[in-house]
Amino acid sequence: MSPGPSLPVQPPNGPQPNGEPSSGPRSQKSMTKAERRELQERQRAAKAAKPTAAPGAPNAKQAAKSNQPTAAPKKGPDSGAAAAAKTPKDAKAATAVASEGVAGKAHGLRIFSHFGLPKPVSAAKGDIHPAVVRLALQFSNFKITGANARCIATLTAFKTVIQDYATPPNNTLSRHLMTHLSPQISHLVAARPMSVTMGNAIRQLKLEISGSDIDLPEQDAKDALCQKIDNYIRDRIIIADQVIEETAGNKIKDGDVVLTYARSSVVEKVLLGAHSEGRQFSVIIVDSRPMLEGKRLLSVLSSAGIQCTYLLLPALGSVISEVSTVFLGAHSIHSNGAVYARAGTALVAMLAKQHSVPVVVCCETYKFSEGVQLDSFTKNELAPVGDLFSSFPLTKPREALTLHKGPNLEILNPLYDLTPPTSITAVVTEVGVIPPNSISSIPLALGRLL
Repeated sequence: MSPGPSLPVQPPNGPQPNGEPSSGPRSQKSMTKAERRELQERQRAAKAAKPTAAPGAPNAKQAAKSNQPTAAPKKGPDSGAAAAAKTPKDAKAATAVASEGVAGKAHGLRIFSHFGLPKPVSAAKGDIHPAVVRLALQFSNFKITGANARCIATLTAFKTVIQDYATPPNNTLSRHLMTHLSPQISHLVAARPMSVTMGNAIRQLKLEISGSDIDLPEQDAKDALCQKIDNYIRDRIIIADQVIEETAGNKIKDGDVVLTYARSSVVEKVLLGAHSEGRQFSVIIVDSRPMLEGKRLLSVLSSAGIQCTYLLLPALGSVISEVSTVFLGAHSIHSNGAVYARAGTALVAMLAKQHSVPVVVCCETYKFSEGVQLDSFTKNELAPVGDLFSSFPLTKPREALTLHKGPNLEILNPLYDLTPPTSITAVVTEVGVIPPNSISSIPLALGRLL
């Protein structure tokens, strides 16, 4: 009796490409690209179905993996009630997760996350001098603003730190004082990003410390360092401002209409000096939120007897045609001639250039940065939040008008912008009037090479 024909047996995962049966699951190496892709899709589907599977379906995982239909589980009266009870909780959890995702997107202006954020000063780490702690609090609360004011306050605090410093045994002042100052500097930077003026001053201070005589008595060495700090403030800031005041003041004639933006301590001195010499001119002060620094300048100039006009930045176009000269301050100036200043300065300079109004920047040479900056996005700070959002007529108390962040509101106030050198007519420094395309010659004018 001859044996009957044998039937091909299909493997659990389906027939093989060559029609040969397999005794077990195949490895991914022996699969084709299409089969591996299909396997990955089945695994993804199984993972996605796992959290949403019903509690009464114990074989849902196996069914998703094998792509085979499974029998519906038996439902008793208790199991149906339990499933009905758990469904609203799952729905609430899913809704909460979704709302958190939306809120995260609303708050997540991650493109600006690298900006220096105003933040409260954390607890001091290491041996931080009380004068530095106090200064850091003033920086973080914007009690001290302006490049010159911040630099003078920093150097003055470091004078106190140096006078209270005592060199440990078996150490020299020129080496250990640098180590002692490092945490002080870090604490200030943690409160608010370091300005270019502070960086240049601290670099010069470290150079003076490293060059101090090791044979000099400690108190004499500390007195010599404090004297050099005083000389730096006198030569690079105070006397420099006096020279700029005289040079830029000669550009103001009788009957001129001078426009300035926000508040620059150097421009303020220039205007007061020109008025004290008897020149008759008027000033237009352009200001913007949230700092509104021009109000302080308005108070000083009007008290001195200078005729002033105050307006906000959006109204600049209506008065720019009447302006004779634009005087602007600077936070720092870069070797390509770009000026880094309070946000809104670039708009004022560009509009003045469009109307053929000369733009004069008053800037000390110690604000010079040898780096090149092409925009104000790669490096910037954010102004403090808490601007007053008022609508007229006022129907709410002033305290209720403060603008704060909300679920669907992100407040973004960049503190600085970059003015291109093509919008600047001249830069007045203590070494002379320099065109913006020759700013890189400042180190040479100061007697040192780049």
